[in-house]
Amino acid sequence: MDNLTRQRRSWNMSRIRSSNTKPELIVRSLLHRMGYRFRLRSKDLPAKPDVVLAKYRTALFVHGCFWHRHAGCKFAYTPKSRLEFWETKFNANMARDKKVEKVLLEIGWDPFVIWECELADLESVREKIDAYFKSRARKV
Repeated sequence: MDNLTRQRRSWNMSRIRSSNTKPELIVRSLLHRMGYRFRLRSKDLPAKPDVVLAKYRTALFVHGCFWHRHAGCKFAYTPKSRLEFWETKFNANMARDKKVEKVLLEIGWDPFVIWECELADLESVREKIDAYFKSRARKV
């Protein structure tokens, strides 16, 4: 059972950001330091990627492990109350992620996901980004 009032829970949930989150800002800062230039949330694409790198035709998403269900991650836990609500919510998020990935691939864009938990080791994220874009540079 939730130990917060309905109003307090609503207030807490209203503070959860959908853009310019701390993980997004970390990734954007890292990309910029690495010399990559990008746009934010292009309206030209069918999805709302966090970062758009047009030169590489890449839509980068910074996914929260909890909301997007990072497989095997300790942060992708399921709350103990309102199980049906959460299962429906998580399944809808995962289905939307798969659909967005499919649509982006169909129009010639590559979706690239960085998980929130990966940001604990920025050097590893730097290597992941570097390897990805070096492989994309050969294709472009």
